[in-house]
Amino acid sequence: MSYASRSTRAGRGFTEQDDGSYVTSARGLAVLQEPLLNKGTAFTRQERADLDLDGLIPPVVETLDEQARRVYAQYRAQPTDLLKNVFLEGLRDRNEVLYYRLLTDHLREMLPIVYDPTVAEAIKGYSHEYRRPRGLYLSVDDPDGIAKAFDDLDMGPGDVDLVVASDAEEILGIGDWGVGGGAGIAAGKLAVYTAAAGIDPARVVPVALDVGTDNEALLNDPAYVGNRHARVRGERYDAFIDAYVTTATRMFPEAMLHWEDFGPSNARRILQRYNSEIPTFNDDMQGTGAIVLAAVLSALRVSATAMRDQRIVVFGAGTAGCGVADQLRDAMVRDGLDRDTATRRIWAIDKQGLLTGDMRDLREFQRPYARPAADVDGWSGDGHGIGLREVVERIRPTMLLGTSTVHGAFTEDVVRAMAAGVDRPIIFPISNPTERIEARPSDLLRWTEGRALVATGVPIGPITYNGVTYAIGQANNAMLYPGLGLGVVVAKARRVSDGMLQAAAEAVAGLVDPSQPGASLLPQVDNLREVSATVAVAVAGRAAAEGLARTEIHDVVEQVRLAMWQPAYHPVNAIEQG
Repeated sequence: MSYASRSTRAGRGFTEQDDGSYVTSARGLAVLQEPLLNKGTAFTRQERADLDLDGLIPPVVETLDEQARRVYAQYRAQPTDLLKNVFLEGLRDRNEVLYYRLLTDHLREMLPIVYDPTVAEAIKGYSHEYRRPRGLYLSVDDPDGIAKAFDDLDMGPGDVDLVVASDAEEILGIGDWGVGGGAGIAAGKLAVYTAAAGIDPARVVPVALDVGTDNEALLNDPAYVGNRHARVRGERYDAFIDAYVTTATRMFPEAMLHWEDFGPSNARRILQRYNSEIPTFNDDMQGTGAIVLAAVLSALRVSATAMRDQRIVVFGAGTAGCGVADQLRDAMVRDGLDRDTATRRIWAIDKQGLLTGDMRDLREFQRPYARPAADVDGWSGDGHGIGLREVVERIRPTMLLGTSTVHGAFTEDVVRAMAAGVDRPIIFPISNPTERIEARPSDLLRWTEGRALVATGVPIGPITYNGVTYAIGQANNAMLYPGLGLGVVVAKARRVSDGMLQAAAEAVAGLVDPSQPGASLLPQVDNLREVSATVAVAVAGRAAAEGLARTEIHDVVEQVRLAMWQPAYHPVNAIEQG
């Protein structure tokens, strides 16, 4: 029998056909050990006979629905969030379709388990709990081995849509966690891409970029599985990153390269180095900025004010904070301001206080937002720089954004001072996890008599104040980056443009009606697939409009629908090897 191949999966031991079925030369236990082939008790009797599975699994033939109900009960029986994460990872290692079916059905419940915040705890124990490798582990000590590692995937130029890589220097608020952080965060990010946007899990590659670690606990841990030396920096680091990018783009020329949890000294300059040449994306910078922009666009509809009229304080001017500032500056430019004027509408505060041009310790990406020293002549400061309260009292901002991870930084005095100068203060404490949030939304509503327009970076339940129930929107990047990635895949975009990020933000904002009292500024995460599809349509359409699509976009809605992988079993047909 001959088959028409749609996509090779040689590295996974099977090939997908035009009709969606798989063909494989694997037999017996080898079939059960491939997570994308394995159906467990859902193999038909004919498949069991053809694939030499008789006697290797129980005789009952179950449906995917029946399996999903059983594993969900098993999941719910796990006593802690960390053990729930371990359970789901074990399921993913055995049966990816069942894993993604469970995750898709219960995404709102399980998103905090497979990603932030629980994945951070799993990463801490990566070396001790090491079970199964996933993706590539590239070492700065063996740059010549990068090409061989990619070759060992045994995947062709058209077989990969997305590569997520991390050097694990700044993992989800827990810092440097070496090779386990890189592997865990890349795999976790890809799980969300698949569950939320239908990115085909057989067409992705997670990459741990092991450049060493400055975490002494890891270096002294006998079980640690990564390089046992300090983080490599400077020219050797840059050469390693360049070798990775060169090899990845040569092997998979249409794939988007996603950067995750790089340190502030590397994240922005790596993105700037490559973003004009290849489709590449940094979620910490661009994704955070775009989802905050989406919430801002909704807030402006409520306040009936224009983007160009905003005065913005960004408290926490690191990679994420300046990424947010960049997106908001660009939005003000689109609304009629010149770039310099838009930049001057943003006041950035970091550990040293309000950023000013005479500071010697500024990072390159902070410098555009540093105020000329003359602007703050006569400001008092407190011996530790010019603080948040003084900035708020002097400039009367319309918008206050928190990316500092400083719990309680938005005090009652600060918030009341802001609310005294604006009718509908826009206040987004978006740091996470919850114990690092700048202010509780309930306090923000109380201190502003219910006038504040609030979004957070963590899930917050409804809050009732003065008879109005407020739904607090979560500025969760998962509402944006999966759909963005899907749009890039559908368009085969040459790069990720500012216009595509803008289209993604506008698409998210367009999914809510914030005009009703207490309405959320952002969609809820109950149906991320719907959100992702909407974002993908907007992104692919913008890529085509900007001349960045490498494929014809003729019916973008249908093309997005067809591109979304569904967690469903497909027939598996046996073929002879060779």
